[in-house]
Amino acid sequence: MIKFFLMVNKQGQTRLSRYYEHVDIHKRTMLEAEVIKNCLSRSKDQCSFIEYMDFKLVYRQYAALFVVVGINETENEMAVYELIHNFVEVLDKYFSRVSELDIMFNLDRVHIILDEMVLNGCIVETNRNRILAPLFVLDKVAES
Repeated sequence: MIKFFLMVNKQGQTRLSRYYEHVDIHKRTMLEAEVIKNCLSRSKDQCSFIEYMDFKLVYRQYAALFVVVGINETENEMAVYELIHNFVEVLDKYFSRVSELDIMFNLDRVHIILDEMVLNGCIVETNRNRILAPLFVLDKVAES
């Protein structure tokens, strides 16, 4: 099961965070700081899976952004690694070459995409067209 989903830039600023288990705000900030420090300090030659506290971290870097997912020990790391890539591909398709600014200024759209893919910590959809269908409907309604 997925515990949390983060998008962070190289400066350590969180651009997106979604938690699938309740965590106090104070603990969230401390957890995010430690997780970010662990992921940013690793070289590109090192594995993208880290055992951390009572869960595992799966992360992937895209240009200046890191996508970090916290999972429990029963979740398949490679499946989550591919989920991260699929998520970025969906963002890329929707925003046509997604950037950090797209994420910052369209955070609601990014959350909709993530919510279409992950429900209550479980991966429910990977088909790009089905993930983007609600957003295209919203865009049509906004135009009219």
